[in-house]
Amino acid sequence: MDAFYASIEQRDDPTLRGKPVIVGGRSLRSVVCTASYEARPFGVRSAMPMAEAVRRCPQGIVIVPRMERYAEVSEQVMGVLHKYSPLVEALSLDEAFIDVTGSHDLFGPGRAIAAKIREDIRFATELTASAGVSTSKFVSKIASDLQKPDGLTIVPPGEEAAFLAPLPVERMWGVGPKASEKLRGAGHRTIGDLAASTPETIGAVLGSSWGEQIVELARGLDTREVIPSREPVSLGAEDTFERDIHRREDLEQAILRQAARVAARLARKGFVGKVVVLKIKLGDHTLITRRTTLPEAVQDTVTIHHAACSLLDRIDLKGRGVRLTGVQVSGIVAEKEEQRALFADGGSQKRRQLERALLDVRARFGDSAVVQAGTLGRKG
Repeated sequence: MDAFYASIEQRDDPTLRGKPVIVGGRSLRSVVCTASYEARPFGVRSAMPMAEAVRRCPQGIVIVPRMERYAEVSEQVMGVLHKYSPLVEALSLDEAFIDVTGSHDLFGPGRAIAAKIREDIRFATELTASAGVSTSKFVSKIASDLQKPDGLTIVPPGEEAAFLAPLPVERMWGVGPKASEKLRGAGHRTIGDLAASTPETIGAVLGSSWGEQIVELARGLDTREVIPSREPVSLGAEDTFERDIHRREDLEQAILRQAARVAARLARKGFVGKVVVLKIKLGDHTLITRRTTLPEAVQDTVTIHHAACSLLDRIDLKGRGVRLTGVQVSGIVAEKEEQRALFADGGSQKRRQLERALLDVRARFGDSAVVQAGTLGRKG
């Protein structure tokens, strides 16, 4: 998908269209989740510190991420892909591999299927997608990035190495800034340079375990199959604060907001989970995590929040400020597959019903139609 989060925001709010939109936390300590194509000429990109993004693009409009909304649209996109093949491997909310080898008789060759998928996505979501079509995951991934936005790149069989050869090493999937700097320092400027090298030479630069894999991929050799994605094993939410938090009540309020977001995602997907994890990052970047296993799988804000606050009791902050909090529910399963305890807590079922009722209200009237009172803050 093209600038997925930012494109959804521009679609949902027409006043943002044509303007530089930066999706990420408003805190200058946060990082950019994604930037619209209007913001990218200023040098704004994903994973950039928000402070730097705002400095580069002061006229940019910062939008706090709405992960639940993005997940909804992602499900629409993945639904389109599954119309053309059951072999869909999601990499994230906005990106997936799809093996259409067995779909040619029904839908035509890869080029035709990619065009139909992009057309169906546009019709279903009013958003654009870019596609790369080739015989392997690696080449398809690189091809999908070359003509964004709304692009389609085809690499015919047998032309993989020639397609890759002139591209800079930065295009190598999995090669980050530090690795590319090392490769360039060793004289490897293009993917073709890597293909002409040896595993031993590349291994000496990046580490022995990387050499053979990098050279094979650079030559267009990738035998990995598309593996249909499994359901997620955890769902979480976290926030980095503008200023370090010191008061217990402020921490509990932040954790409540995160518990509510996690509960909404669980309810929407029909999942429950028994393990609650609390993540705390201190002002000096020290990371602390605590977890607890509950006697019964949960899906509601109240229980998740209570468990997370109990975990907070187990952390001695020693007066230190908290930079980030996060709440996660792991060990999740589909609610219909849950093994309920013989003497299950009746209140738990009522809390789940309440969570689903709140979800219905928000679906009809917007996310802000009803919120936990504890998330509204204190006056004075």
